[in-house]
Amino acid sequence: MDPPSAAPAPEGTRPEGARPDGAPTGGPSAGAAPTAGACLLTRAGEVLRPALALYLDLHAHPETSGHESRTAGRFAERLAAAGCEVTRGVGGHGVVGVLRNGDGPRVWLRAELDALPVRERTGLPYASDSGAMHACGHDLHLAAAAGATDLLARLRDRWRGTLVVLGQPAEETLSGAEAMLRDGLYERFGRPGAVLAQHAAPLPSGTVAHTPDGTPVTGAGAVLEVVLHGRGGHAATPGLALDPVVTAAAVITRLHALTARTGPHADRMALNVGMVRAGTAANVVPESAALGVGLRARADADLDRLLTAVHRAVHAESAAAGAPREPEVRVVSRSAALRSDLTATESVRRAQAGLLGASRVLPWPGSLATEDFPLFGDAGARFHGQRGIPLVYWMLGVADPGRPAPDRSAAPAGTPAGTPARSREAPPAPPAPPAPLAPPAPNHSPRFAPHVGSALRPAVAALAAAALDRFAAG
Repeated sequence: MDPPSAAPAPEGTRPEGARPDGAPTGGPSAGAAPTAGACLLTRAGEVLRPALALYLDLHAHPETSGHESRTAGRFAERLAAAGCEVTRGVGGHGVVGVLRNGDGPRVWLRAELDALPVRERTGLPYASDSGAMHACGHDLHLAAAAGATDLLARLRDRWRGTLVVLGQPAEETLSGAEAMLRDGLYERFGRPGAVLAQHAAPLPSGTVAHTPDGTPVTGAGAVLEVVLHGRGGHAATPGLALDPVVTAAAVITRLHALTARTGPHADRMALNVGMVRAGTAANVVPESAALGVGLRARADADLDRLLTAVHRAVHAESAAAGAPREPEVRVVSRSAALRSDLTATESVRRAQAGLLGASRVLPWPGSLATEDFPLFGDAGARFHGQRGIPLVYWMLGVADPGRPAPDRSAAPAGTPAGTPARSREAPPAPPAPPAPLAPPAPNHSPRFAPHVGSALRPAVAALAAAALDRFAAG
């Protein structure tokens, strides 16, 4: 539902070029005829109010992986309002909206529904207080996808084909894409001509970034559950027990040394033990300890080597401790490195340069973040049976672009024009440099806070421009 017209947007959330009530105030300045990209940015202003309302609502009410029922409902409502035929419950809480506009390509947009189990520390007036948080920008992705759908519905004269919009559950656990595909996603809604997605990144708002020359946008990754066994007993008689917590400590230390010693490309790997669980009381030696381990690598082959090394290290430390049972190492989920299609990406990049300006389309070096988005392409062929589906994935700037520092060399108020601020005996000091902006909090931080006021309009327009480009490509 749109916010009441009389209510101003919360501080820091008013979109650029909007009145205090959130409505747009036009577009490019008067003068030269606006470009097609500038016109698209202007038209994006028409959909900002409902997109912003969705963002604020979702940010305040995050739901973690597998529990995205309310989020799915709100996203489905916005897609239906834009004219989509909406199906819910695809692969769990997945949402699919279909907007038909004659014969033509089938272009898919994907956004993620889930939040993280992180307690928010942003201090924003619309912050979550539930213990979960949209700390990776999925609320912004959903708002942008809903806004782009609304915008494309208003621009039917500029494209022909079918727009398919996904609200994907459980991306953070790398399981939602597989679940939707196993539920017959492509059989039910048609083979995509292209699948598009964007992701919030600590770049200035109003910019996008693509990887060059087939460099992976994100790395390969796996989530492991490791269970180490011991013998329970009384804390007063540790010699009669075998403490799996001690074994777990040795395993953690050993694992963190692996990325520096596994193959010639150790700088292309990362390992994190993000969860340790053992015991119920301080005076009891537990029977077992469990670890949650995340592995990341630039390439799939590097991830294979790291997985082998982890198995070897876990079993060696367990044997050295004299564990009564073999440890259990289970791969909870795995994702391939994400590579965007070269031809489609170059075309989308040009379209976004026409929209935002060439200087605002940046190179992206790739990262060790992981995604299940590759499953919509060749990496998921075992689930959907298709090959050659182009994927295009780019990073979206969401950081506060900042404001110019005040001119500290200006004369104090009341100083007559033409006279220096200091006496003639002491020449004025050079202007002080502007104070550096604090770096934005990274994704997954409890202080992660996209500057939605400047990020939302370009997010909507960049996604719509990419979709229009793919429709035009046929």
